[in-house]
Amino acid sequence: MKNKILSVNNLSKSIQSQNDNLEIINNLSFTVYEGEFISIVGTSGCGKTTLLNILGNVEKNYSGSLKYHIDTSDIGYMLQEPALFPWLTIKDNANIALKIKNLNNYELTSKLLREYGLEIFLNKYPQNLSGGMRQRVALIRTMSLKPKLLLLDEPFAALDYQSRLKIGNDLKRITEKNNITTIMITHDISEALSLSSKIIVLSKRPCYIKKIYELDFLNDLSPFERRNTDVFNRYFENICEDLELFEK
Repeated sequence: MKNKILSVNNLSKSIQSQNDNLEIINNLSFTVYEGEFISIVGTSGCGKTTLLNILGNVEKNYSGSLKYHIDTSDIGYMLQEPALFPWLTIKDNANIALKIKNLNNYELTSKLLREYGLEIFLNKYPQNLSGGMRQRVALIRTMSLKPKLLLLDEPFAALDYQSRLKIGNDLKRITEKNNITTIMITHDISEALSLSSKIIVLSKRPCYIKKIYELDFLNDLSPFERRNTDVFNRYFENICEDLELFEK
């Protein structure tokens, strides 16, 4: 039986808006297990990023409970934008988290920079790299801390289609190889289906869980290969119906 990483119980979130109390999240409960890759999908503005901020301890004003079964220092959070420092080289950007935490894990970052084709850019600056390359550096920076739980907020939204496929494949390989539990916010249903072991579908705001899909793909299929299966198309249609994307 897999170990629990995070238990979410009756989580709700409201904010005060002028004279009204605006409810954003309505009574969410779910469990995250070791090694899972969970995507959370929902329509724009439903509260996905707010939920991720709560899970990452960025937002602390909520009701309900979160129980972490790991140390919260073992949580990595990768934002939608790479947020690289323009005055630092690629090598220094990749190692900045280690430097801040006074850790000596430079061997891992060097290995990842080499594996993902960035070794020749070590002394270049972010403006010299494509969007996909900058996103790889941000991923390596997050991976350098060896998180047990990785939180991703629309990590590929700014990338072109080809880069999204490539970085998504990189992400899947890294997280599986290092047994990193992952929770990703995305509006892209195909992306969620190609990468995830579980998908949580949220309703419109105030969001609640409409459905949880335990995905049944063959384990050895790559993210790209998943997209060419009949089961992929069935899941896609079902999730579109859950999100009420098309008029009946």
